[in-house]
Amino acid sequence: MIIDELTSNTYCNSTTRYSRYKTRVVNIGGVPLGGDHPIRVQSMTTTDTMDTMGTVEQSIRMIEAGSEYVRITAPSQNEARNLNNIKNELRKRGYDTPLVADIHFTPNAAEIAARIVEKVRVNPGNYADRKKFAVIEYTDEEYAQELERIREKFLPLVEICKEHGTAMRIGTNHGSLSDRIMNRFGDTPLGMVESALEFARICGTADYHDIVFSMKASNPQVVIQAYRLLVNRMEAEGMNYPLHLGVTEAGDGEDGRIKSAVGIGALLEDGLGDTIRVSLTEEPEAEVPVCIRLVERYRNREDHRPIPDAASWPIEPFAHHRRPTTVVDRIGSVKVPIVILPIPEGGLTDAGALSSVGYDYDASLDKWNIGDQAADFVYTGSYDVDYETPGTLSRIIDAEHWSGREHTYPLWELPAYRDATDRSDILNFVRVDLHDARAGLADLKEDGTCVLILSTDNTHAMPELRRATVELVHNGIASPIVYTRHYAETSVDDVMLFSATDFGGLINEGYGDGIWLNAPGLDSETTNRIAFGILQATRTRISKTEYISCPSCGRTLFDLQETTALIRARTGHLKGVKIGIMGCIVNGPGEMADADFGYVGSGPGKITLYRGQEVVKPNIPTENALDELIDLIRNDGCWVEPEA
Repeated sequence: MIIDELTSNTYCNSTTRYSRYKTRVVNIGGVPLGGDHPIRVQSMTTTDTMDTMGTVEQSIRMIEAGSEYVRITAPSQNEARNLNNIKNELRKRGYDTPLVADIHFTPNAAEIAARIVEKVRVNPGNYADRKKFAVIEYTDEEYAQELERIREKFLPLVEICKEHGTAMRIGTNHGSLSDRIMNRFGDTPLGMVESALEFARICGTADYHDIVFSMKASNPQVVIQAYRLLVNRMEAEGMNYPLHLGVTEAGDGEDGRIKSAVGIGALLEDGLGDTIRVSLTEEPEAEVPVCIRLVERYRNREDHRPIPDAASWPIEPFAHHRRPTTVVDRIGSVKVPIVILPIPEGGLTDAGALSSVGYDYDASLDKWNIGDQAADFVYTGSYDVDYETPGTLSRIIDAEHWSGREHTYPLWELPAYRDATDRSDILNFVRVDLHDARAGLADLKEDGTCVLILSTDNTHAMPELRRATVELVHNGIASPIVYTRHYAETSVDDVMLFSATDFGGLINEGYGDGIWLNAPGLDSETTNRIAFGILQATRTRISKTEYISCPSCGRTLFDLQETTALIRARTGHLKGVKIGIMGCIVNGPGEMADADFGYVGSGPGKITLYRGQEVVKPNIPTENALDELIDLIRNDGCWVEPEA
């Protein structure tokens, strides 16, 4: 089946009313998942699984941080057996949190672990296959034979899980689809979904249904599309298994948090998700508070202000299509999304103050140095600056105070704009909301100077902004849209997570030509950085190097946090280059999927370098690997020298 043949675009209960998608309940060691149970949070250990006490101590730190399940890697039979010692020690200390064994490539380890822990995770891309990047054209008969081979290899685990009451996560990863799936469905969300459903159908023949699904990728857009498509296909096949949400290899720090929120948050907004894990290249207990903050936002969300349904829904949920718009000045159509920053009065007293939004003034040369994360517009309200700003930075001023000065543009309320005779001939910003969109904006239809500032104060913000956009599309309004929302939170993490959810989800659907992040509790530099981070995570405006780094686990062959920091320090100036940093071959060429270059642990003290998914330099001593990576980037013409 291809997406064009789907009978419905349905993927959630409602696109306007918050409602948890009802899945079946799967009992995992007395902590049930799905149904009406809370959205669970979890993390994964990074210790060597053979280090019993180290794994126990780290598990306790995770549990005390709030992790409701603890996942532990079991790459071989020895680690699988040692899960029993870990479990016994945790129970002896009074911790009964369910344990999950993470399995790749090793069915015999999975069969051991399933008798010990409360849940096993298998990856259908490598449980019964070894990826060879081979191109094979399967006939239907040959494909059926492959499925029978997988059934014979997978069914023993299913029977063990059924006998012992062990749950199973069938966890598809975008980067590790089997050659068989790749050759029939391609490197697509549909391929991810079919990979998981093949295994679920085998479970169904054995009347085993304690299943959880996940669809992970390092690209949030792929994550969103795959989970939506999974729900659509489950509905078609009479399935309703719980969903484990996550963005894999998200990285560390702000980048990892923003990327995770863009993917996970967009799904939570539509009521999808029964458990989440935020994959950060940090200590696992640091992941848990991020999960908790994402989940807490949906408590009592059902009480939000009602949003009217739309007669039809023009947004394609399983693919990205950017909304066609007119171009107004430098906004809209194929232009990159803009960033608008609000600047409080007195915040731009002199040219030096613009350094906080990406512009450094060199007085000795009378020259502006413009950074890769330089805001496009600043909103100054009722005042204007008394010096010339760089030509790439324009000022937005309330219409009643706008004088028509060069590089300044007015911000109008809709009634005033309709009555105005002194509009800008180039660019006018006009505030609107869902009510305005539904009341009709036909008079703006042919206005080639209008950019809509679309806002909401609804707690169900992203769906209301999306619903307003749908109304504009229905009415043929092609004016560019800038989404804005006021965030009263003073925590950097809260603003980061919430704005990434609200704006990132919309931009990933192809809607929106800019963002205006209004967070008075944060300074301008932080607000600017978050805004550009959201656009980077949606890959609509690349302003820095992207790191696709795994969160580490017991399979990792080097210190991921230290190594990521070292690589970032040497390559952080390479705008637009994507570097995968993977702890082992499991999280190697497949999991980093679309990275330009890869740095992958291949053995103790050994690193293998990749160009895309091609091995270029195998088994380099760790002490030489970073220099070799830089040489590879340089030889491929992607290196630039950092500015002094």
